Amino acid sequence: MSDNSIEIVPTTRPLDAIVRPPGSKSITNRALLLASLARGTSKLTGVLDSEDTRLMADGLRTLGVSMKIDWPRGVASVEGVGGRFPIKSSEIFCGNSGTTLRFLTAALAFSGGKHKLFGVDRMHERPVGDLVTALQMLGCKISTTSPGECPPVLIDSPPIAGGKTSIPSGTSSQFISALLMAAPLASANVTVKLEGNPVSAPYIDMTLKMMPKFGVFAKVVGVREFQVSRGIYQGTIFDIEPDASAASYFFAAAAIVGGTIRVVLPGQNSLQGDVDFVDLLERMGCAVSREAESVVVTGPAQEGIDCDMSKISDTAQTLAVLAMFVSGPTSIRGIAHNRVKETDRIGNLAIELRKLGATVHESEDGMTIVPGELRPATIETYDDHRMAMSLALAGLKIPGVRINNPECVRKTFPDYFAELAKLS
Repeated sequence: MSDNSIEIVPTTRPLDAIVRPPGSKSITNRALLLASLARGTSKLTGVLDSEDTRLMADGLRTLGVSMKIDWPRGVASVEGVGGRFPIKSSEIFCGNSGTTLRFLTAALAFSGGKHKLFGVDRMHERPVGDLVTALQMLGCKISTTSPGECPPVLIDSPPIAGGKTSIPSGTSSQFISALLMAAPLASANVTVKLEGNPVSAPYIDMTLKMMPKFGVFAKVVGVREFQVSRGIYQGTIFDIEPDASAASYFFAAAAIVGGTIRVVLPGQNSLQGDVDFVDLLERMGCAVSREAESVVVTGPAQEGIDCDMSKISDTAQTLAVLAMFVSGPTSIRGIAHNRVKETDRIGNLAIELRKLGATVHESEDGMTIVPGELRPATIETYDDHRMAMSLALAGLKIPGVRINNPECVRKTFPDYFAELAKLS
């Protein structure tokens, strides 16, 4: 291992392991925001220690929230502000954390004040215009300063009073979740209409299920239309589930290598839609068991499938890597929005899969992977944690796979490569 790359050690036997992923990033950042807006103290357990969650915590502290977080133990105590943030002028660095920038943008628009939200260069290439437009429709004075309606985001506005807005639902579910979580801060009802079928819909469901845990509800009042009444979140005790997106890498490891992986994760009644990734593995020939507190996958996978992954797009790269190790092609559709994530997760993924010997036919909203003669390669990760974690799986079967910039996994799973090495 060098300072900026790591070679994956192939496994020599079928897997037989129990894995507990770290806490869910998506749930952690929602919980930190809801607890911060609440009246009273919230106790959070299972908190993820990662770059994205630390950025969220730092941003909330900048806005006047008092919190104590024991990151190694995953425990947080958050003193909520009881509504709108007390700090009315700020500059918040969001790195490349989409949830941090988008969730705080909406919360600050409803809270009011003069604020700037910005990040790394890649964040300034990730469009946020649909969210900005939706907030402008509610009367907020907000703008973006980079080409293509990308951050930095500038807010100089009184608090949003209420009203009706609409938002295209084909770009990011985070925009919709941001609006829903911030809407109770208004002094009157807020109605949010979704235009079209939402991508990553389970993340909207996650938001709708988490808000009542902190004492506020969003009502469904029409087809893809929600109404949120004025309310104040209440401090609570909340346990954060292990991350289902992170779990997908270990499920895929069993599907690639063979053997059994048991992942500690709610197999039933999970807040996370990415648990459904295992349904695709079952279609590919794996045995799957969903239990109350764990999910078990036994591989190897056998054959390719055709699938729409619009609801679980964060696991699309994982499936694409697995597709190199089965018979027949695998077609992935419905993930056009993956092109504006931390990197172009369609185009750049296709480049790296071809290095490993696969034939890849790229489309605007997905790809078809045809297995070929596999070979070693040095993989570029584009500073994208999911590129690193998914493509590393190829090295469990192919000798000589090296991952550049492995440190990028700190965004959501800092110990990923140590956990992966335990499988070898």
